[in-house]
Amino acid sequence: MLVTLIDDDEAVRESLPDLVRVFGYAVNVFSSAEAFFASEVVDQTDCLILDVNMPGMGGVGLFRELQRIGKPVPVVFITAHKDEALRARLLAQGARECLFKPFSDTALLAALKAALDNN
Repeated sequence: MLVTLIDDDEAVRESLPDLVRVFGYAVNVFSSAEAFFASEVVDQTDCLILDVNMPGMGGVGLFRELQRIGKPVPVVFITAHKDEALRARLLAQGARECLFKPFSDTALLAALKAALDNN
């Protein structure tokens, strides 16, 4: 299973992939939605971990674009902005989870399992 992390925060891009690997998943990392979308990894990704707010397209924009073009990849959103209304909207639109930073290892593992088990 391939998990792709897209986050503009360098600290997240450096630390989170190690945790995802510990959980037993392969991982790719991108700093922007545009870089991911332009890559060959789009068709190989089994689950996305997306930062909600990034410059450019952003996580929500990428999520909507993937749905629009018929490539519904399970998405776990992560965000530093605790906004329950946004979380509810994203879940209603098909996201598997929306975690508020900082989140626990257990919460991330549960979100990934839920996303990948239902894929």
